[in-house]
Amino acid sequence: MGESWLVDIEMSGELNEMSMLLDFGRVKKLIKSIIDEEVDHKLLVPTGCPQIHIETLDGDESTVDLLRPERSIHLRCPTQGFAFIPAPHVDKESVTRYLLAVLAKRLPDNIKDLSLTLRQEAITGAFYHYSHGLKKHDGNCQRIAHGHRSPIEIHVDGERDDELELNWAERWGDIYLGTEEDKVALTELSLSSRANAQLGAHHLGFKYVAPQGLFQLAIPAAEVEMIDTDTTVELLACYIAREVKQMVGDKFVKIVAYEGVGKGAIAYA
Repeated sequence: MGESWLVDIEMSGELNEMSMLLDFGRVKKLIKSIIDEEVDHKLLVPTGCPQIHIETLDGDESTVDLLRPERSIHLRCPTQGFAFIPAPHVDKESVTRYLLAVLAKRLPDNIKDLSLTLRQEAITGAFYHYSHGLKKHDGNCQRIAHGHRSPIEIHVDGERDDELELNWAERWGDIYLGTEEDKVALTELSLSSRANAQLGAHHLGFKYVAPQGLFQLAIPAAEVEMIDTDTTVELLACYIAREVKQMVGDKFVKIVAYEGVGKGAIAYA
């Protein structure tokens, strides 16, 4: 699943030579760049969870195994695709502690106290939770398991359809969106020894090479929806529009599919 969090920062300390704590423009860019580097578009892995096993490999790769009966998830990816959170769970509190520790090491010495608050985007209607990867992306979206929590708008003949929006949000609630082109036989994956002992007919395999390296994933089929294209938000908006069009017939369909906070794509059918 994915989360989209807004970040509020408060700092205190000694004024610098410009009689400022820090220049607002510079500190905003600095903190955003640190947060982007540390957690954005990464799979956050709670290292204190007993069901999760992590192994660092040569070549700057890591394997992560999430062990659940009949529903295990296994990854082998460049290590930069993971953020290892020293806690038993990934939640606002554990991620806040992680980011505070990182920021404290990288902010100027005149900053003496720092507080950070993560808050969800206020969404009044339906929203989906999905994760995916984009092998053709030249940025961090290429990572095979990053996610989004975003609203969905479905307009039929110019009117919002709350029921269709809710249905779609439930359909894409905590799901992995897989691209048919990236699906491979489980025998083509090179995962951990724990993965080999867990994999079965109830798993799907995904594998691709992107600019950052080789990404591999095995995940229960029940937690996947297969898409016949790449899973950019533009193509997902078109996919939803086609699916809704089949349901409503001759009526005019407009889809506003968001990805992250305040951005997304529009499609018509």
